[in-house]
Amino acid sequence: MNIKRNVLLNPGPATTTDTVKMAQVVPDICPREKAFADLMKGLRSDLLKVVHAPEDEYTSVLFCGSGTINIDICINSLLPEGKKILVVNNGAYNSRAVEVCQMYHLPHINLQFSVYEQPHLDAVEKALQENPDIAVVYCCHHETGTGILNPIREIGALAHKHGAIFISDTTSTLGMIPLDVVKDNVDFCMASAQKGLMAMSGLSFIIGRKKIIEESKNYPTRSYYCNLYLQYAYFEKTGEMHFTPPVQTIYAAIQALKEYFQEGEEAKFARHRAVYNAIHEGLDKLGLRTAIDRSIESGLVVSVLYPDYPNWDFEKIHDYCFHHGFTIYPGKISTSNTFRLCALGAITQKDIEDFFICLKSAFEHFQIALR
Repeated sequence: MNIKRNVLLNPGPATTTDTVKMAQVVPDICPREKAFADLMKGLRSDLLKVVHAPEDEYTSVLFCGSGTINIDICINSLLPEGKKILVVNNGAYNSRAVEVCQMYHLPHINLQFSVYEQPHLDAVEKALQENPDIAVVYCCHHETGTGILNPIREIGALAHKHGAIFISDTTSTLGMIPLDVVKDNVDFCMASAQKGLMAMSGLSFIIGRKKIIEESKNYPTRSYYCNLYLQYAYFEKTGEMHFTPPVQTIYAAIQALKEYFQEGEEAKFARHRAVYNAIHEGLDKLGLRTAIDRSIESGLVVSVLYPDYPNWDFEKIHDYCFHHGFTIYPGKISTSNTFRLCALGAITQKDIEDFFICLKSAFEHFQIALR
């Protein structure tokens, strides 16, 4: 099939290969067949390899939903009775975890920092010292709203020092920035298939310590569909999801993982980094400024400040680029007008060079004066 290729510079879903797209075209199968359960077993095992998780200590649990379902599941499932969650919050996606705590009426501390900075480790430790009832520390690895990479290894070490478990939302880093859950002090991480694995939307997964999941059986149950132990136990007993899985999406994820291992962790990281560097080079040539200090950027997302050029209109620029096969995305910084350019997906440095030709053409088309 001749499938039009679009270059997605939004923070996910990401540009996919044609082989991943076509992996979904398979004979219909009932997801309760053993043959399909065997496919999911292999997928769960391969996901552990992506984050170097030892199979005797960690497991992966699949869910049907977007990445936010993982935040919901981890927070509502892993907090013991009478304990608190500390959310280390410097942006929109950590704020989403706070909102989940609020919706479930869970005791929590919203430890807020500037969206332009990494969290301050001394403040994290102070909160842990002053609140010995904190059982869970939560922090997003990569604040996709800004592009900041958070120091999760250090935050995880502080959590463990004070007897808490550490959960990190790795939705927009897993499969792109090398992660070792043991060395990085991560008890639970999470992602969805359409981000770093460059597969399709609809499949999400949590990777975490089996012992803690099994202990959570005795914690208060706050959700039926979004309960981590319930889904884990069903996989262990039957090899299946408790409820209907996204069948075709799972085939795509299996193909995407094959391609991930073929490319290799370091080579894939280097490709994303080359794309990121090309984004900055293109912005510099056009005189566009960014919102975040480059020294703390993830290398995956760049927040670009709206220029004060005459005739600037983000929607017009977006639509022009979209028409030419490039997608750009609004920012998530409430105090600044920004848009984001992302280095996710099956894209290359050449794609970015072509994008900036298109962007410059858009500026000329709308008579936006470059300075």
